[in-house]
Amino acid sequence: MRWQVIFDNWERLLGGLWTTLELVALALVVGAVLALVVAMARVSRNPLLAWAGRGYIFFFRGTPLLVQLFLIYYGLSQFTFVRSSMLWPILREPYWCAIIAFALNTSGYTAEILRGAIQAVPRGQIEAAQALGMSRALTFRRIIMPIAVRYGFPAYGNEVILMIKASALASTITILDLMGVTRTLISRTFAVTELFLAAGVIYLLITLLLTRVFALVEKRLNRHMAGRG
Repeated sequence: MRWQVIFDNWERLLGGLWTTLELVALALVVGAVLALVVAMARVSRNPLLAWAGRGYIFFFRGTPLLVQLFLIYYGLSQFTFVRSSMLWPILREPYWCAIIAFALNTSGYTAEILRGAIQAVPRGQIEAAQALGMSRALTFRRIIMPIAVRYGFPAYGNEVILMIKASALASTITILDLMGVTRTLISRTFAVTELFLAAGVIYLLITLLLTRVFALVEKRLNRHMAGRG
């Protein structure tokens, strides 16, 4: 085992890790906004909106992220109108294509988490808000969403961790994230076991850190439940 290879290239690995975290963070922010819109459509009383939300969730949960990534990066470039559009400077860059694919994918899962959490809010809480004269928008903002966030937060924490690990697919479209840097170093040094092990440990440490952070946030969100049997 050539452990010196890891020590000689740790700065490059950390640079790849930064790219990974940047990709995931941007995708999660964009995905959260999309997820809220889709979740609202999913629980809408309008059948067209409900079916649109259901179809969106079905597609992005039902197809592999790798396929979605390739369709956006390789597939869209096949259309002339895309290459001549104002979006082409973005869609020709693997970095932005990865963010778009990750955001769309995570929004499908997050929307379903939100949908379940919103529908799990006790009906009595909503009726009490209505009895106090709250508008539908005010009830959603002050009653439904705070409760839904508490219900859905543990599942969302799992989604963030899965997104961190799934981000390794970005290396398949030439992005030098953590996995991309690892593969590049392997092609130069042939230290396959050592470098993959190092990358795996880094992913594991990030997952451990996120798990602890989400546990602390969840505890804070549910602090009103402390002491109940």
